[in-house]
Amino acid sequence: MVKYAIENKAAQSAFTKQSAVFDQTYASNSIVSYKREKIRSHVEKYVKTGSTILELNAGTGQDAVYFAQKGYSVHATDISEGMLSQLQKKVDRLELADLISHEQISFLDLEKLTNKGPFEAIFSNFGGLNCTQSLDKVISTFAPLLKPNGYVTLVIMPPFCLWEFLHVVRGHFKVAFRRLFAKKGAKAHIDGVHFLCWYYPPSYVIKQLKKEFDLVSLEGVCTIVPPSYMEGFPDKYPGLWQFLKRAEAKFSTKFPFNRIGDYYAITLQKKSV
Repeated sequence: MVKYAIENKAAQSAFTKQSAVFDQTYASNSIVSYKREKIRSHVEKYVKTGSTILELNAGTGQDAVYFAQKGYSVHATDISEGMLSQLQKKVDRLELADLISHEQISFLDLEKLTNKGPFEAIFSNFGGLNCTQSLDKVISTFAPLLKPNGYVTLVIMPPFCLWEFLHVVRGHFKVAFRRLFAKKGAKAHIDGVHFLCWYYPPSYVIKQLKKEFDLVSLEGVCTIVPPSYMEGFPDKYPGLWQFLKRAEAKFSTKFPFNRIGDYYAITLQKKSV
């Protein structure tokens, strides 16, 4: 339990500190907008409008608001009080209280949820689950929270990212191999608060859930399109940007492109019996 507490405390501090400026920081980033659109479209392929969604690491609620405005009911969870405060402001301003509820809790403690559903989908975006060394503990709590035939969609950072590996050409070996050699966690920081990240291949998620879930879809995100830290790329190379988006749309579900992006979106369905 000490390990879980340390992970929680570091991540909670980092994201709470950034919560007030989180939306503004990424508002003008075209690649972040592209990622959100791609991932939301992925979810909507499988989870019907009107469904109930349990969202993990919901942050400031950008995805919760999107899905609520599309007619979904979302129970948004996050460990950061600051992030949930920003979410509540959106809920109040947009009058979405009937469709969005929230609960401050770590995804490591889902068995303690006040609202246990069962839900029709569980959703976690943008690598929030990479902030734990204990993803197996998180995943083990999913089945009781889902209705039969319910879906899990997780957006996770894998151990190998093609764009990062290409830094080898420039001699930036630390960047190129930082995920592959992060067995004890890779150092990350937000506004000076340091925490660790761990990277998981799709096979890890599939193995953990195979007894009760079937794989439905595996899609790479920012495999051919550059990662969001290259935020100036779309404006500097607009023609190439459009070409790369079309290429990713064509190849992102195919091997190996569905496994070597900055993220992958994996969807599994709970077995009916």
